Amino acid sequence: MRFNPLRTALVVLALLGSPLLAGAAESDLLNSVKRNPAKAKAMCLSFREMNEDGKSTYSKKAIRKVAQSENLNFQDAEILVTYVVGMHCSDVR
Repeated sequence: MRFNPLRTALVVLALLGSPLLAGAAESDLLNSVKRNPAKAKAMCLSFREMNEDGKSTYSKKAIRKVAQSENLNFQDAEILVTYVVGMHCSDVR
């Protein structure tokens, strides 16, 4: 699957606008990177390293790694990854 920055941005907007995730948008989940740009930059660096190794940031293994490191469930980690990539490192795939 080829990376499409517009698609990523639309996914982030859809996630943030989803009634099911409305609470998540205002929760500590996304605020953890909104309030800490250094954390977002560090995540982007990690994601770029994955890409350089031929791995996708959106793979189940990568999402599980974020979930474990951030003490999140899989779905919240997926939301966080999508948000960080869409807002801070759109070059990542």
